Amino acid sequence: MAVPVLPKKAEKERQAAEAARYEAIHKALCAGLLGSIGFKQPEDDEYLGARGIRFSIFPGSGLKKSRPKWVVAAELVETTKLYARSVAAIQPEWLEKLAGHLVNRDYFEPHWDEGPAQVVASERVTLYGLPVVARRRVHYGAVDPVKAREIMLREGLAGRRFNTRAAFWQHNEKLISEIEELEHKARRQDVLVDEDVLFDFYDAKVPQEVFNGHGFDTWRKEAEKAAPQLLFLNRDDLMRHAGESITEQQFPPELTLDGIDLPLAYRFEPGHALDGVTVQLPLHLLNKVNGAAFDWLVPGLIREKITLLVKSLPKSIRRLCVPVPDFVTRMLLELDRADRKAPLLPQLAHAVGRGIGNPVSVDEFDATDLPAHLRMNIRVVDDAGQELASGRDLVELRAKLGEAAQMTFREVAAQPTAGKAGPAGGGKGKAAPAAAASPAPSARAAAPAIEKDNITGWDFGDLPAKLTFDRGNAKLTGYPALVPHEGACAIRLFDVESLAQAEHRRGVVRLMQLELKEQVKQLPKCFSGFTQTALLLRHVADSDSLMDDLVACICDRAFVGDDALPRSKKDFDNQKQRAKTRLPAVRDAAWRVLQEVAAEQQQLQAVLAKPVRLQSELKQQLGRLVYKGFLAATPWEQLPQLPRYLKAMKLRLEKYNANQARDAQRGDEIAALWARWEAEQDKWRKQGRDPAPLAPFRWMLEELRVGLFAQELRTPYPVSVKRLEKIWAELVRQ
Repeated sequence: MAVPVLPKKAEKERQAAEAARYEAIHKALCAGLLGSIGFKQPEDDEYLGARGIRFSIFPGSGLKKSRPKWVVAAELVETTKLYARSVAAIQPEWLEKLAGHLVNRDYFEPHWDEGPAQVVASERVTLYGLPVVARRRVHYGAVDPVKAREIMLREGLAGRRFNTRAAFWQHNEKLISEIEELEHKARRQDVLVDEDVLFDFYDAKVPQEVFNGHGFDTWRKEAEKAAPQLLFLNRDDLMRHAGESITEQQFPPELTLDGIDLPLAYRFEPGHALDGVTVQLPLHLLNKVNGAAFDWLVPGLIREKITLLVKSLPKSIRRLCVPVPDFVTRMLLELDRADRKAPLLPQLAHAVGRGIGNPVSVDEFDATDLPAHLRMNIRVVDDAGQELASGRDLVELRAKLGEAAQMTFREVAAQPTAGKAGPAGGGKGKAAPAAAASPAPSARAAAPAIEKDNITGWDFGDLPAKLTFDRGNAKLTGYPALVPHEGACAIRLFDVESLAQAEHRRGVVRLMQLELKEQVKQLPKCFSGFTQTALLLRHVADSDSLMDDLVACICDRAFVGDDALPRSKKDFDNQKQRAKTRLPAVRDAAWRVLQEVAAEQQQLQAVLAKPVRLQSELKQQLGRLVYKGFLAATPWEQLPQLPRYLKAMKLRLEKYNANQARDAQRGDEIAALWARWEAEQDKWRKQGRDPAPLAPFRWMLEELRVGLFAQELRTPYPVSVKRLEKIWAELVRQ
């Protein structure tokens, strides 16, 4: 006979009725069998019963295979082991209600929860040792109101984790934050009182029956009717000492550079990336800012920095600087008249030298071990204030974001402004179009109007050397330049004057090439035997690259040379006439140098291809003189000297065996000077200084090689290690 199939709704109702009947029956059974309940153990098939007994479900039971987590047994029978018979599955939550008078309740981990504004704890419920409720979150105030009140005061109010917008809380938080800022500035943690003092303050005011946020607010609102500032703290309550030395003059909120205010933030947390002083630098100012000013930090920290720098001096100098605290005070008085826009170390070296009566070199200081907080941390941000990068090395930040900073500067300059652009030196006036004729080196032009694309002739009027314009609350200076762009030229606004000058030179050369295209087109046809010469330099560059280098070198010298860069059509036209006149002479001179270099380089390469002494050193020297693009990169006045430098290298090799010890000594002296020159360049770049003044020294070193190893080739001026040491000392003293 077929079993009738019930509708889904009727089936669900039947199942619910059976479940309710099952629950009612087994609750009733549990009430009388509390000693026969069991909790399944995870490691085996046994159940943990009341008071620590262990039993197993009888093999003949229908629940043997399903093994429910909680069971109740009608009887426990011990044969080979203790078995539970007539077993049923139960729910542990039944037991707490059935045996409320028998369960044990434990409370642990009470803590302040600022969400519901009350003290909460975890509750564990056990029956005869069995975990009926392993962990349950409960309001602790109903369990232990005295302890809950203490936790609320200590963690919520004194611990500053109380979620309220009450006037007292806003006042107290503002006051505490101000005092914490003093601690960060002074780099000491003894200004703000500890939490015990705050706890005592609130403990004396809050009634004993208040133990949660709701009760606290109810009491507070009533109490503040009579005393509105009952819970207001004052500075005397919060400060252990007055902190008179922590002034805004010592620890300013902003650093002003070139008329622009940059926000400063202080943090006292050694080891943290933000420990010390952090300056917030907008991206568009990254290339413009004077990095040397960051050496000086803020007045409140400069004493510590100078003290550590003085202590880093060699002992022979340091012993003349005692007692150090008094000596540092004298140095600070000396540096009061120092230029805060120039690097600190050269001025400190001069001051120390005056203080001890002997000259002191910058190299005598060891700044490598200065703690992080004595180096300005620079936080570069975008227009929205979002951090793009941060670090204490400005050169590294510029290498990472310099190109983006230049683009952003142009975007900022192109933004419309309600203010008026003025000349770089200050003053007021109406904005003028970029094409307005003005021979002055600066112009009153609105920055956006200055940029232009697709320039093939000087048809844009005069080009000012600099522009000053207002953006927001800052006065910015930009440097317009003519630049090569997509086969033609364009005018672009730069944020760094030296970069603008270099690009303007390239732009003038490119525009001259466009206007003198017939002459430029004929240049490659003027070099008879170029293919043979290029073969001699095949290890340096391919033929096309070498021709491009030669043409670039000729154009740069003939079209610009040492002349001032034109910034008006009249000057450009005059320059073009001069370029036409001197192009043949420059062409022949450059070609002659290239031929001589190729011949000398080929002979030297043949010698160095074999294992010879000095091979590594001479290959390195050769690679610094002759490389891909060397014609355009080498200063014009040095180009004719290259063949002589290569000859000097060959002569050195020929003379080497005559006195190897002397050669090695002289080689070491030159290597030491070269290393100092390279290190000084890196140092100037890190200080934000242009290392261009150091460039001539590089060629003095080549002349020194000639003077030491190939005297018969002669040098254009007297050279010696001693002379170069003196010149170097004057260079680094700048």
